[in-house]
Amino acid sequence: MKGAPVPEPTGWFISALGIAQICSWGTLFYGFPLIAEAMRADLGWSKPTLYGAATVGMLLAGLAAYPVGAAIDRGHGRSLMAGASVAAGILMVAWSQVQGLTMFYLVLAALGCMQAATLYEPAFAVIARRVGPLNARKGITALTLWGGFASTVFIPAIQMTIEWYGWRGALLAMAAVNVVVCGGLYFLAIDPSRDAIIRAVDPEGQSPPTGRSAVAAAMRKPAYWGLLIAWVSYAAAFASLTYHLFPLLLERGLDSAGTVIVLAVIGPAQVVGRILVRAFAAEAPVRRLGSIIVVVFPLAVIGFAFAPPEVTTIAAVAAFYGAANGMITIVRGMAVPEMISREGYGAVNGSLVGPMNIMTALAPLTAALIWQASGGYGTVLVAIFAGSVTLCAGFWFAAWQTRG
Repeated sequence: MKGAPVPEPTGWFISALGIAQICSWGTLFYGFPLIAEAMRADLGWSKPTLYGAATVGMLLAGLAAYPVGAAIDRGHGRSLMAGASVAAGILMVAWSQVQGLTMFYLVLAALGCMQAATLYEPAFAVIARRVGPLNARKGITALTLWGGFASTVFIPAIQMTIEWYGWRGALLAMAAVNVVVCGGLYFLAIDPSRDAIIRAVDPEGQSPPTGRSAVAAAMRKPAYWGLLIAWVSYAAAFASLTYHLFPLLLERGLDSAGTVIVLAVIGPAQVVGRILVRAFAAEAPVRRLGSIIVVVFPLAVIGFAFAPPEVTTIAAVAAFYGAANGMITIVRGMAVPEMISREGYGAVNGSLVGPMNIMTALAPLTAALIWQASGGYGTVLVAIFAGSVTLCAGFWFAAWQTRG
């Protein structure tokens, strides 16, 4: 056994990871719609063509989630996250030079894999390895507070860079951020020699499960399947609303300016939600916390569907929805060790995140097809509501299985 006191997940470690997460999310996630719109105007490619490449990337991110988590469980967090950031920077340089669709799709597919190795879930796994899964909650909560500022910082910064230097120049700047800031901070902050004690055997003399054996053990627990249903359902509802809320609210009667105001509320509300968890529910069992939070999602869908089309009213609905989104990220980070297993955090969490990422890729297109077939967003909202109800049922089932 290795032995060193388990450090608190605070200070330099969390701050460095947090700054890197702002930059990773800002460039790898929030930057795409801005770059895509500029490419559409410059190259004349259609929006479905551009977003099809992002869909391919997200699908591959789903497939990469388990091997990434398993690799972090084996102590490769530093090389994986720092290396993926450098690779993402190189891919963005290649993206800045694309002239045809083949290269564009290849670059976006590879970037999807880099997302799987640099965004929240691998960072959660790194924290869990540093301090132990049951001690990771404070660090995970703090990290999500940092990450909540990614859109606020990078959307205007990237848009300004596009206006000054064009989309190709903006991609070069984003590449530099990934190589220098993200790669550097992940390398400096993640120190395998400071990881928590890894038990060679359990109290009964058996080696704890890792990798596939940890996932197989988790799958034998009904709570695992409840969480899988919950997270896939959440991804379907969240991704559909993320990509379709703007046209949905326009169809409901808000004007463009009012709709932008409503959308602008969601990001800050996520941060507020995380602050509330940290301030008032820092020690609450995650099964109880999550059981309350999930109720907000079907209520929010009802609000988006039936609330009077007034900016103030819809913005209030959006604020509750955003706060719940912020809180559920913390619940997702701690659900595995508190509700399923303390062993193999990265692998088990990755096995849950993989299907979730695949659903995130497919849900917006499915919602668009439903809209096209039905002629409006009414049926789409029914489908999103059904997904939010399934989220509640899945999580409540998992919570019931882990009661006591």
